[in-house]
Amino acid sequence: MSQQDSTPTQHGFRAAVHRVIFGTDTPSGKLFDVVLIVLIGASVVAVMLDSIHSVKRDYGAFLSMLEWIFTIAFSIEYILRVISVDRPLRYAFSFYGIVDLLATIPTYLSLILPGSQYFLVIRVLRVLRIFRVLKLVQFVGESQLLTKALIASRHKIIVFLFFVCTNIVIIGSIMYLVEQPDAGFSSIPESIYWTIVTLTTVGYGDIAPVTPLGKFLASFVMILGYSILAVPTGIVTAEISRVRKDKMGGIRSCRRCASEHNDDDANYCKLCGEKLP
Repeated sequence: MSQQDSTPTQHGFRAAVHRVIFGTDTPSGKLFDVVLIVLIGASVVAVMLDSIHSVKRDYGAFLSMLEWIFTIAFSIEYILRVISVDRPLRYAFSFYGIVDLLATIPTYLSLILPGSQYFLVIRVLRVLRIFRVLKLVQFVGESQLLTKALIASRHKIIVFLFFVCTNIVIIGSIMYLVEQPDAGFSSIPESIYWTIVTLTTVGYGDIAPVTPLGKFLASFVMILGYSILAVPTGIVTAEISRVRKDKMGGIRSCRRCASEHNDDDANYCKLCGEKLP
């Protein structure tokens, strides 16, 4: 949700709250952001510490008190955000609105589900509080630029992933043929698992080829893995550069074919016909 869409039209309490919460350029807005970032970081650390049995045994009551302090603080923040915008429902169903809600409801829901029979559910709700870290995304100045770049490059990345998946299936099937079941290549899915682990340069070592041909193919997959990892990085980097140029009023490049040879007053790309940004 953009700043312009959320700005309240009237003056008074709502406008003042909006200036503090959404006004990142004002002194009060900057102070609010700093305090909120500290609270988010502290709450995530508290959730992590609460998962350690020895810490929970010695400081469980203190961590529980901290959790309620964080929950109440985030609840007040969420309510203030909702009442300070002109379109509350639009904010509530936006990405940041949902994240803000996820940062508050797990603690309240855990009160409704007491008892040992709901232990697993409560654990899930407690882990959901870790999603507060997503609230930090809104404080990253280049997050919108990165999001636009990822969206613009999605078609290229999808085609690239399809190419990678096709090669993984082919290589895994070949490894199933040339290797022995005793070495771990007992089925095509197991061989595909080995291919993924090797191609991504993870290398668990639980499955390893033993035949000369299998070792040769494994070496090829390892080398291929390094080159494949560089492709999506290059795609996203190119899109980030293009989006940055567009943001600064520079070259108008096409999202589909990346052509930069378009007139300033053109609405569509001269090469592929895609609508220009």
